[in-house]
Order: sequence, then C-alpha cells, then structure tokens
Amino acid sequence: MILELADIRIHPGQQEQFDAAIQRGLAEVISQAKGFSGFKVNKGIESPERYILMIFWETLENHTVDFRESPAFLQWRSIVGPFFAAPPTVEHFSLLTKSS
Repeated sequence: MILELADIRIHPGQQEQFDAAIQRGLAEVISQAKGFSGFKVNKGIESPERYILMIFWETLENHTVDFRESPAFLQWRSIVGPFFAAPPTVEHFSLLTKSS
C-alpha cells in the first residue's frame, strides 16, 4: 500500500467551491483509477486555504504511471486545478507501522 500525500493551497475565498470540486473529482475520476484503494481529505483550520489530500494506491506505479499518464489525470486537473494557488506538493510514503 502506497500513500500519496498532496499538500494543496487554493485561492482565498474559494473553499466552498473547492470542497465540492474535490469531492466530485474523487468520486468521478480518482475512485475509478487502477489500484485506487481509498482517500482522506483534511481542511486547514488555521490556514483555511490549505488542504491535505491522502490517496491510497496498491502500488506506486498505479499513481505515477497508470493514473498520471492517463486521460483521467487531465480530467482530474480540469476539475480541481482552477482552484490551485500554486502546484500541489506531492510525495509518496510506505507504511512503517500503525495502531490497531
């Protein structure tokens, strides 16, 4: 299992519209991708224009190749991209340990 962590900053005052857009993009595009295993989205409290998107993939290549090199990636970016104040910072992580 691979965790994709995206640190997203949007333009001020667009939180309500972005909330709807990211949920739509996750439901209509990301959730249909090969190797998709789930997601979480957290909204900033102190920084209301900041979002942390966590997407779980079966393999790294499911994100970096299967999704990022597919037409679905362009569809995803057309839904959420207009809200970005800057390109998201994206990193991948493997699980070390977790609680029960």
